[in-house]
Amino acid sequence: MVEGSILLIGLALISIAITCGAQIYIKSSYAEYSKVNTEKGLTGEETARLILDKNGLKNVKVEKVSGYLSDHYDPSSKCVRLSESNYNGIGIANVSVAAHECGHAIQDKEDYSFMRLRASLVPIVNLSSKAGYVAILLGCIFSFVLVWIGIICEAMILLFQIVTLPVEFDASKRALTKIKEYKLLDEKELNGGKTMLTAAALTYVASVATTLIEIFRLVLIYGRRNDRD
Repeated sequence: MVEGSILLIGLALISIAITCGAQIYIKSSYAEYSKVNTEKGLTGEETARLILDKNGLKNVKVEKVSGYLSDHYDPSSKCVRLSESNYNGIGIANVSVAAHECGHAIQDKEDYSFMRLRASLVPIVNLSSKAGYVAILLGCIFSFVLVWIGIICEAMILLFQIVTLPVEFDASKRALTKIKEYKLLDEKELNGGKTMLTAAALTYVASVATTLIEIFRLVLIYGRRNDRD
């Protein structure tokens, strides 16, 4: 029983370490490369507009939003939204993030299959993220069988995260291709751009790892409860 408790605590600590490590990596990379201005001197907004226009996406808007690294592409309104620092900034990180979001816009235009699949899973994931925690909480209080509903909900979230991986890595790949094609970063700046794009994609890998650990931890908890019963 003591060994089982240590394992559960260890899994929780590993999950926290992975999440924190990924956040530290992306934030430290962003802090470093947002301070290094590019030779071309384009802002994130100008970068996005240039990439979109050159790829037949003049209908896609570029808007400024509040928040830290709140950048995203909204396929429903055909809009690339950049956080204020990336919208106005002229650093390597600002250009890289803007190019990444444009990668999503190009995916949308080309009807990228994984992007469509991810969009179809959104309603299920929204329900699962709410119902899962409720089921786990009620299961621990009343009937532990309910925990399996929570585990199934976590599995749906995991599926969504796995489908998200190719979407994000492909967007970063497209971004790097456009950065090189339009010479948005020179040769000495490209390594910084690659680091930034990789850091952004790896945060999604971390999400998959932490969800896997959480599912395994819940299964162990359920197993220990059954053993006691």
